[in-house]
Amino acid sequence: MNRRQFNSAIGAALLAQGTSFAAAAKQMPGPLAPSPLTSKDPMVETMMMNYDTIPSGPPQQIGMLIYPGMYSLDLVGPYSFLSGLMNVEVHLLWKTLEPVDGGKSLKITPTTRLSDCPRDLDVLFVPGGTPGTIKLLEDDTVLDFLSDRGSRAKYVTSVCTGSLVLGGAGLLKGYRATSHWNYRDVLPVFGAIPVKQRIVEDRNRITGGGVTSGIDFGLVIASRMRGERYARMMQLALEYDPHPPFVGGTPDAAGPALTHEMQYMMSIGHSDTRQAAVGAVTRRKLG
Repeated sequence: MNRRQFNSAIGAALLAQGTSFAAAAKQMPGPLAPSPLTSKDPMVETMMMNYDTIPSGPPQQIGMLIYPGMYSLDLVGPYSFLSGLMNVEVHLLWKTLEPVDGGKSLKITPTTRLSDCPRDLDVLFVPGGTPGTIKLLEDDTVLDFLSDRGSRAKYVTSVCTGSLVLGGAGLLKGYRATSHWNYRDVLPVFGAIPVKQRIVEDRNRITGGGVTSGIDFGLVIASRMRGERYARMMQLALEYDPHPPFVGGTPDAAGPALTHEMQYMMSIGHSDTRQAAVGAVTRRKLG
């Protein structure tokens, strides 16, 4: 491959998003073998070395649970990164292949039934969102599935209240973890250790805070699976450079008055979630 071909291929891949990112990579003209120009062009050489982090052979298997009542952004943010890792197969998992409600009438279509999910996953991911989280904590079919796949997955991960679902599956006992700030105090019900942090890594468990932390989570998991430079290229391709118009995305930043108002608005959901968590621990004998 000459320099022009390499730069063209890289440009196509980096300007693509989601599955198109991976699809562009498949169009690269042959393996990225070192060219005579690499020694004279450190940037090209570094980028070529970076692509050595993409494993050869069968695609890595990524299972992302979707379910009625989840919050769609919890899924879409991480999906944008996971689907762009190249040489991966991403499964959107649910009991059936019928579209599920991702909130606000947004329908998301599963690609793989739980019963057809690969036995061994490189990544198991669970998004959050009430009331979906509450229903999952009462659903032993789903919790049994997560417990089984999570026992072998290389990475067991979540965003928002998805960590509570992992807890209900018995996958967070003794692990440091986080969740949405309003539900983080439910984690100890499952024997997890709550951490006031946007992304928490403990061994092979990676959990993200509320909703928008899924983008940060995506960058972290991409860096673990493909290296920091690959993750940074994805960050640039997706133009992730947040400058929110307001300060207030955490209780500390928002201040007590606004935080208490939001806690009041979410109090019923919090109470129902804690009750479902206690019920899951008791029913499944996780104590």
